[in-house]
Amino acid sequence: MRPGNDSSTLSYTYSPKRVKLKILVSRIKNYYIGNDEAVNLLLVSLLTEGSLLILGPPGTGKTLLAKTFATAIGGTFKRIQMAPDLLPSDITGGPYYDLQESAWKVKLGPVFANVVMVDELNRASPRTQSAFLEVMQEKQVTIEGTTYPLPRPFLVIATMIPEESRGVYPIPTGEIDRFAYSTVIPDYDPDIESEVLRRLDSLETLEQKSVLTASDVMMLIDEVKKVYIHERVRKYIISLVEAVRKSEEVRFKPSTRAAIWLAKGARAIAYMNDRNYVLPDDVKALAIPVLRHRIVLKPEYELDGVSPELIVRRALDMVEVPKT
Repeated sequence: MRPGNDSSTLSYTYSPKRVKLKILVSRIKNYYIGNDEAVNLLLVSLLTEGSLLILGPPGTGKTLLAKTFATAIGGTFKRIQMAPDLLPSDITGGPYYDLQESAWKVKLGPVFANVVMVDELNRASPRTQSAFLEVMQEKQVTIEGTTYPLPRPFLVIATMIPEESRGVYPIPTGEIDRFAYSTVIPDYDPDIESEVLRRLDSLETLEQKSVLTASDVMMLIDEVKKVYIHERVRKYIISLVEAVRKSEEVRFKPSTRAAIWLAKGARAIAYMNDRNYVLPDDVKALAIPVLRHRIVLKPEYELDGVSPELIVRRALDMVEVPKT
């Protein structure tokens, strides 16, 4: 859907910083092997400041992916290993008494970084998991009534372990909904493992030189917000989400956040493809990553082998695509 005669839209120009996005992707792929969707979604997450949920088996390079990404954008990186005995203050920070100065002070937690890797999110208790609600939604932390803004850009990358594993807590629907996108890393692949072994020495030495700075990233984020979305594309997004909601297999319906992140993510996809306007194909490309983790199926359909991906694909087939 190309822009109309709006002069502010027609005067839209790309920053030279945008060229560095391709260099950024190339840098990441030098270290992370085997899942292009995860790399592309990480870039979309960066350009929209949306949190990313990564599902998949352990030992598939998820932490390496996050750390490489943080280094390449010149940002700070923190990893939080979730555990049942972890407290909310272990994540956000809290007050402490300084004996030397005889005064109460606040120690900020590990969420105060540009890229925060939350490993095995569902190993923490629901009380501790709730510490991320304000973090992901408002990009701030409130401690003892005082609000502390998180550094920008800010991105949470979280992993989960299978629900059937021991020591796993349920994740509330409201928390899952705050993740903008999700990706699934396939099971172990011998071809990928062979390539990892071939690059073993280079993978152990992470290049520290950044491709972008934090200010560069914020400039790119502002540019993405200027990408044009036609009214027909907006209606297409709403129709897709509504088609998923009306599916008889769905127990809990995706919220309005699903439509919001479909629109935001589609802008980023258009921007990454050298366009200043969104096409329906941009929306299609993100339909599964945005909707997959927001769909909770009725138990009887889960037993029949129905998957969230199947529901989304059916909606894509059913909903009429607007003409460009």
